[in-house]
Amino acid sequence: MIDLYQIFYLIIVLVIAASVAGFAAGLLGVGGGLVMVPALYYAFTVLNFNMETKMHLALGTSLAIIIPTSIMSTKTHMKFNAVDFSLIKSFGIYIVLGVVIGTFFASNLKTANLILFFSLFAFLVGLFFLFLKSKLEATEKNIPTIYKIIIGNFIGFISVPLGIGGGSLSVPFMRLFGYDMRKAIGTSAAIGILIAISGTISMVSSGALFAKVNSPFSFGYFNLAGFLVFVPVTMMMAPLGAKIVHKVSRNLITKIFGIYLIIISFRSFVEYLNIK
Repeated sequence: MIDLYQIFYLIIVLVIAASVAGFAAGLLGVGGGLVMVPALYYAFTVLNFNMETKMHLALGTSLAIIIPTSIMSTKTHMKFNAVDFSLIKSFGIYIVLGVVIGTFFASNLKTANLILFFSLFAFLVGLFFLFLKSKLEATEKNIPTIYKIIIGNFIGFISVPLGIGGGSLSVPFMRLFGYDMRKAIGTSAAIGILIAISGTISMVSSGALFAKVNSPFSFGYFNLAGFLVFVPVTMMMAPLGAKIVHKVSRNLITKIFGIYLIIISFRSFVEYLNIK
């Protein structure tokens, strides 16, 4: 039984996490999933949700929260002409296909394995941003179709078992082809809308059809309570982060992103060891 103090503490933690996630969504083009998933998982742990489905619920709920957050972030980046819609149109279908495959993969992984997967991914991408970003070219190049097919499917696939909007992959991908950091972030925010909508639909459907999710206010792998706490806060913070990205150093943004991912990675790995 949870007392009033625990409920108050839980709400404070979720509001703080939502603020960071929303700000990160605008600043880094990542949708905030790498902050939201651990926060939601913690909340569901405090609420004594079923161990077998609480990580899946955190992923599905995170994807749902990313929908309005990415929309707000994209609208702000559009004001700075920092969204490449032609790129999105040319490989959006491959991203959605990857999301469907990723949902099947995530639905069949146990909670501990999902957490380990999340931790390793965050660590590797964090290292990439800390040590490799400054060496990439700044001249924008045309991206071959075969790369769009392969990377589009991979970004969609990997985003579901991580509960993210794909920015952790799409930003580095665009930077490898010489996209300006700000344009890569803005375009990534728009890609996040595609991933979040298709990912939410597939996780709700998968949880409803193939799993017995008995947690309160849950529909498939989606929790309404977590969604309602996060959405208003993230929607307020995302535009603020998006505005700041156009006023600060690109190298600073890169370092912040890398450090942020590595911290999340270590925290997730500790949780994996605790439940292994």
